[in-house]
Amino acid sequence: MSKHKYVYNANTLNYEKINPSMKDNLKRIASFLITGLVFASVIIFIAYTFFDSPKEIALKREIKQLQIQFNLINKQLTNVEDVLDDIQNRDDNIYRTIFEAEPIAKNIRKSGIGGINRYRDLEGLAIETRKRLDQVSKQLYVQSKSFDEVIDMANSKKEYLASIPAIQPISNQNLTRMASGFGYRIHPIYKTRKMHTGMDFTAPTGTPIYATGDGKVTQLKKSKRGYGNKIVLTHSFGYQTLYAHMSKFNVRKGQLVKRGDVIGFVGSTGTSTAPHLHYEVLKDKKKINPINFFFNDLSPEEFDRMIEISANQNQSFD
Repeated sequence: MSKHKYVYNANTLNYEKINPSMKDNLKRIASFLITGLVFASVIIFIAYTFFDSPKEIALKREIKQLQIQFNLINKQLTNVEDVLDDIQNRDDNIYRTIFEAEPIAKNIRKSGIGGINRYRDLEGLAIETRKRLDQVSKQLYVQSKSFDEVIDMANSKKEYLASIPAIQPISNQNLTRMASGFGYRIHPIYKTRKMHTGMDFTAPTGTPIYATGDGKVTQLKKSKRGYGNKIVLTHSFGYQTLYAHMSKFNVRKGQLVKRGDVIGFVGSTGTSTAPHLHYEVLKDKKKINPINFFFNDLSPEEFDRMIEISANQNQSFD
């Protein structure tokens, strides 16, 4: 193919060879380059706008997998939070209640993690997820410490169970000799309605009186007034028991006693109208109803019967 161009000359009726100048050649080359660049730009624009490159396809696939994993982690985190809430509820309302311990305050359980710039390198959902993880970590730490306390309390439960008043102070199988219970009663001497802060068990003079829990004799007093001859046992965990109107003692002050030991005998000393034992239970120096502390001796039926008898608005013996 000829590399030369010709033009027809009508005057000479001949084809004449065209000899382009350097300028013309440069213009033609520039025209080709510009056209090529325009078409290339259009093609590249279309390709990048409507089609993904292999690298973009791989990145999008990776992002999709990461989103799936991220959603699974959040679902698992939600399950962990639910389980942790249940454990905390059991800890506060079951385990710590059994050992008479105060529940952990919510502001301690829910306290946050310090650090202003802790999340500065994270964005969006990652921040919320990290915050949730930090919160769960803190709650798990608090719960772990709480269980350490529960374990310590469980180890001392044996001492607790031995110390707490848990039997009747005198042998009283038929329950008919319990004269008066805890509550307002008519005083036998003053004939006025007065708070009776213990339970009266009628029994013959000389009937043995038993310590209702392990403890120490912290008071031993003889008197012709009020409680008469009385003994106070101090137990662990804030419990005390009082035994009044005794005829004589079988222990000395400062002596350690075990549940079931005979500490004295029934009498009618002090402000008393008949032989009986006046028995009180104190928790943290507050007098409470002894009816709740006979669970080692009575069946459910006997316990119901004792509650029925103690509730009678009869006259007390002291």
